[in-house]
Amino acid sequence: MGNLVETAVSVGSFTKLTEAIRVAGLTGVLSGRGPLTVFAPSDEAFARLPAGTWDSLATQLPALESVLKYHVSPGYHTAEDLHNIRSLQSLHGHELVIITAGGLYVDNARIVQADIEAENGLIHVIDSVLMPE
Repeated sequence: MGNLVETAVSVGSFTKLTEAIRVAGLTGVLSGRGPLTVFAPSDEAFARLPAGTWDSLATQLPALESVLKYHVSPGYHTAEDLHNIRSLQSLHGHELVIITAGGLYVDNARIVQADIEAENGLIHVIDSVLMPE
């Protein structure tokens, strides 16, 4: 079992996410001490972004870092834990709303695969990219 970044790479469906982590300079944060819970958009989620969004983020590093930090919460939060809470604080500094009606959601993104373990936290695969306000 590797750290969160190594685990995301080994899963194979996070090419855009791991590229974004590298470009934003967050590899150290997500490879380091945890625990952290990552709500990880799949490559399909990145493909659903409006045209030009990814290109714009990739050239605006503070915005990219902000978006990525919005997907990470301090702590180890399993899917079972998420069913018992209403919100989590993100590394971005804003609250992530947890919704359990009709499935398990973080903000407007559905968790499609939960509890992928890494040595420094957990990954939950989500079906869309979260955007902070």
